[in-house]
Amino acid sequence: MNEKQYRRITGVGAANLAVGVMVMVVGIVAGILSVVNGARLLASRKDMTI
Repeated sequence: MNEKQYRRITGVGAANLAVGVMVMVVGIVAGILSVVNGARLLASRKDMTI
């Protein structure tokens, strides 16, 4: 394999790994925020009138 191709493949792999980690972190944070906001809504349920 050509050295230039090897370096390009290595760079693309590292970039894909970094993007994957970032997407995973954003997903975890969004899930935590959803749970926290849901808990706040359930806690304030007694103050609501229908």
